Amino acid sequence: MRIDVFTIFPDMVSGFAGQALLGRAQVRGLLDVRAHDLRAATTDPHRSVDASPMGGGAGMVLMPEPVFAAVEAVDPHRPLLLLGPGGRTFDQAHARELAAGDGFSLLCGRYEGVDERVRAHLVDGELSIGDYVLAGGEVAAMVVLEAVGRLVPGVMGNDGSAAEESFADGLLEYPHYTRPASFRGWEAPAVLRSGDHGRVARWRRAMALARTVAQRPDLLARRGGLDEDERRLLEEHGLGDAAALDAEGGLPYDAGSPSST
Repeated sequence: MRIDVFTIFPDMVSGFAGQALLGRAQVRGLLDVRAHDLRAATTDPHRSVDASPMGGGAGMVLMPEPVFAAVEAVDPHRPLLLLGPGGRTFDQAHARELAAGDGFSLLCGRYEGVDERVRAHLVDGELSIGDYVLAGGEVAAMVVLEAVGRLVPGVMGNDGSAAEESFADGLLEYPHYTRPASFRGWEAPAVLRSGDHGRVARWRRAMALARTVAQRPDLLARRGGLDEDERRLLEEHGLGDAAALDAEGGLPYDAGSPSST
């Protein structure tokens, strides 16, 4: 997968993409992340990429000339998405959509944003990582790179990991334990030491449902609440309160409590 990122801070993006999981994926030829400097497309001695808003006002705005020139010189993979507040909110479903293709591109805004002609005539859409203000789109680009890059087949090593993560099925992930089985008097659930993979799978599913009811009932509501099989599974594991509360939330949740299940 090829991902082009247009920014005035290319070293920030390429440095991040060259580390850890993404860096190893690039070495293995699974990802090709290219950071392009918008200033490289300027023609004035000062390498200017911004100017005052036409009509007055505070701050500076990215001008159309260097942005268009940089993108047209590269002819990047589409869609080209502007990182800004007006777009679709980025989530796991969108990450999976982007990971299913062979590439896409990101344009990092800065200052007060970009000239409207960039939004109207150059990019294919806008993407937001949340309702808060950043100084620029570079951090948002890193979020997208990490979330999408790890879903590209082969990048994580074990592709099954992504299927059990939080949000994979509209649920939070079940709690995890490791050695030692007893730590400061807190016991890991006995079912995880049983060697019965079927029981472990059912326990994990029940815990994921209970945790989502308690902590993110909005996720559960979005998927239509609990079905009958899920209600029975919760009751089977002594979590009938979660089944009763369903998508209304408020369940006091202790991941270690069903240790004898």
